[in-house]
Amino acid sequence: MPAPHAPDPATDTVHDARRIPLPRPGRGASQRRRAEILRVDHAGEYAAVHIYRAQQAVFEGRKGKDAITTDMEEMGRQEQVHLARFNALLNAEGVRPTVMTPIWRLAALTLGAGTALISEKAAHACTEAVEAVIEEHYADQIAEIRDQDPALAAELAVFREEELAHHDHAVDHGSRDAPAYELLSAVIKAGCRVAIKVSERV
Repeated sequence: MPAPHAPDPATDTVHDARRIPLPRPGRGASQRRRAEILRVDHAGEYAAVHIYRAQQAVFEGRKGKDAITTDMEEMGRQEQVHLARFNALLNAEGVRPTVMTPIWRLAALTLGAGTALISEKAAHACTEAVEAVIEEHYADQIAEIRDQDPALAAELAVFREEELAHHDHAVDHGSRDAPAYELLSAVIKAGCRVAIKVSERV
């Protein structure tokens, strides 16, 4: 008797599509889904800008912190480019941002400043965790829309590559040596995933 088939992440379509929502029925469903995508991506980039901004503010001017200050400034500048693009898309398509924007701003500033105050490695652990969730989210969206909206999928692919670069930079600079790394990473990732679900809807 053959052994039961175990899902293979490389070949199992169901496994690969586990996070990709099924198309919704009804008129206007595709437009509503596009609005959700733009709204949540805008929220994610808005939060990322404020995380890096808060981290930069903590490190700026402190002795021996020039390198990490520059890192946060450069990564924040890239996130600002992403945010500007989503601002333009929201305005062009009449999509409102999430009503949670003020709360996400406060949460992002708190997370950024808090991790930076702990240590450089904690700040990098924050970057690693946030960017891991964001790049995964972009990958799911790209898979979902590549046939229906190849232009937006291509833009998201560029943004995803830049988020991956931030993630890898954080790992290279000791993120996994941060105090209580496993707990810190798990809490940040869980918070990001909740924020994604909320921002899509409200």
